[in-house]
Amino acid sequence: MSPNPERHLGTVLVVDDAPDTLRMLCDALAAEGYTVLVARDGEQALERLELVVPDAILLDAVMPGLSGFDTCRRIKAHAAWTHVPVVFMTGLSETSDIVAGFEAGGVDYVVKPVRIEEVLARLATHMRNARVTRLAREAVDVGGHGVLLLDVRQRIAWRSPQAERWLREAFPELEGGAPAEWLAQLVGSPTGHEVAGPALRAGAVGIRLIARSLGAAGLGETMVLLSTERPAAANATAGSSAVSAGEGAGASRLDVASLTPRETEVLSWLAKGKTNRDIADILGMSHRTVNKHLEHIFEKLGVETRAAAAALASRAIPG
Repeated sequence: MSPNPERHLGTVLVVDDAPDTLRMLCDALAAEGYTVLVARDGEQALERLELVVPDAILLDAVMPGLSGFDTCRRIKAHAAWTHVPVVFMTGLSETSDIVAGFEAGGVDYVVKPVRIEEVLARLATHMRNARVTRLAREAVDVGGHGVLLLDVRQRIAWRSPQAERWLREAFPELEGGAPAEWLAQLVGSPTGHEVAGPALRAGAVGIRLIARSLGAAGLGETMVLLSTERPAAANATAGSSAVSAGEGAGASRLDVASLTPRETEVLSWLAKGKTNRDIADILGMSHRTVNKHLEHIFEKLGVETRAAAAALASRAIPG
């Protein structure tokens, strides 16, 4: 389906087993200015996502085979897709069904038969919110900041890649989490107050984790900034190597990432602004293989987005 040539609002994946619904939604979305991808069931939707990550997904809740709820759970379990807002389309109107959609990871739902104006309005709102959130997370990724967001129950609601790495080193048995009593101490701390954590497992000179509450970040949520602190003797030994937090950050993170030669090639072309399709053509591999390489690269670098990986690479890999 060809988008409106005058503007491009983003890419939407529509997943529905009803041809009439698909046709109606595709026509309306394309006329509005969206690029539309189509899948007839959950498995096909996951295959589409392996090739292209859309800006939003309209997902039928009830389909033969893999249900919409199960499809959404698989999407949200995939690190590269979890940021994409999923809007359920459903003829189910019971409260339990609606709750099931939200628990599966959906951000909203529209009741069938769908009303186009309502779909467009909800879609635009969620895509705008997701875009703002993505840009904020990219800024955190690029800066290499360790940030935690704690919910009203004093649990980790979100963590930046750098925060996850430090938590895994500080509390290896919790796999990226943190002890409940330590998190409770952070939530109860005054804004700006520092709370010391354990020494990092990888810190040969006894580098210690430090957490500082940044105060309320939403309804009952608390934002926490993580950093590391060296003992005074280690700081003296380090000397001028710590001139600034940002200087050389890209090179050091790549040094410890242990990228394979092929991953380094993929990353270098990514830093030059090439799309997945371009990289596949240049390196003579399939699009799916490029996606797999990028997943491994993001994990090793501790970033969540292409922009963050490219920013690190551009500072460390010669042009």
